Parts: sequence; C-alpha cells; structure tokens
Amino acid sequence: MNMVTRMRICAALVLPMILAGYLVSVGSAAGESGSAKAFFAGGCFWCMEEVFEKVPGVTSVTSGYMGGRVENPSYEQVSAGGTGHAESVEVVYDPAKVSYTTLLDAFWHNVDPVTPNAQFCDHGSQYRSVIFYQTEEQQRLAEESKRAIEQSGQLHKPIVTELTMASTFYPAEDYHQDFYKKNPVRYKFYKFSCGRSQRLEDLWGAS
Repeated sequence: MNMVTRMRICAALVLPMILAGYLVSVGSAAGESGSAKAFFAGGCFWCMEEVFEKVPGVTSVTSGYMGGRVENPSYEQVSAGGTGHAESVEVVYDPAKVSYTTLLDAFWHNVDPVTPNAQFCDHGSQYRSVIFYQTEEQQRLAEESKRAIEQSGQLHKPIVTELTMASTFYPAEDYHQDFYKKNPVRYKFYKFSCGRSQRLEDLWGAS
C-alpha cells in the first residue's frame, strides 16, 4: 500500500470521528447554555430554598450571601449584620420550562415587601428583601413586576424591596444547603414560630 493510498484511508476514517466529536461538543455546549441563573434575597435562605425548589423548571437552588463588602463571609459574620450581605439564594433554571417572570412572581408572594430590613421574625439588613438582577432585561422585568403589584392596590404600604445589580454570590456552608429537607422538624418549628406563613397570608391572601 503506497503512502497516498494510506493517507486517503486514514482521512476517510478520521474525518467522521472528528465530525462526531464536534457534534458532541456542540450538543454539550447547547445543553449547558440551556440554563440561567437568578438571585433573590427574602429573609431566611432555608425558606427561600423551599420556595424555589418547588417551582417546575428550577434545577437547583443554593443558599448563600450577596450584596456585601467582605469576601468569603461566614454565616456568623453575615448573621451579625456587619458585612452588608443579605441571606440570598442562587436559582438555576431552564428558561425553556420556566420564565424569569414566573420566578419573580414566586419571589414576591413569599416575602414581606413592605417591611424594611426584616423578614418576619428575622431583623437586620442581612434579612432585607432584594431582587438581584444581572441584565437590563431582568431589571426591566423586575421593575415591571414591582409596578404591577403597586398598581394592584393589594398592599397598603410602599414596597421597600430593593432592586439591585447582582454582585459576587458566596455559597453558604454545607449544613445550610437543603436544610428544610435534612432537618424537617427543626425547620418546620422555626418557620411556624417565625410567623412566616401567617404574615404571608395577611399580605397575599390564602395560597
């Protein structure tokens, strides 16, 4: 077999393999690009995890901290109120299955948007309610959703929830992740004693 023939055979064998690899890589990239992130602060991040993990189309929710001035803060630092962070959640979702607008609706109806620097029994700026937008489109949708609630007249006080550009998100310690699943008795006791459900019903009506 001469050199020219050998090169032709190699090319015939290798080219389909290269193309197949290219298609696999394109498919993987497309799959990865099929997700988006949203960031919210609504008081206790255990409770906000539960809220968003039950929304169809959401693939994961991580508790953490955002909006502060200290790098890699600990829970002790944030809960003391000295870092400027708010207890927050990172919501990863599939835009083909759930819209950002739907996530905004879930957010609003699970927070107290008329009480500054507090959510239910938790008080301090670390428990303030915030929509952390990442793009102009998210900002526009957040502002529209806020305006729609204001115009509805359902709330009898001004909305104080912040709409702020997202900054670095720091995941919370492992023991905080999925706390409501790992510690259901303690979580339910906290949620009930904090008056969260009762206050939400007062604000938004029975779910």
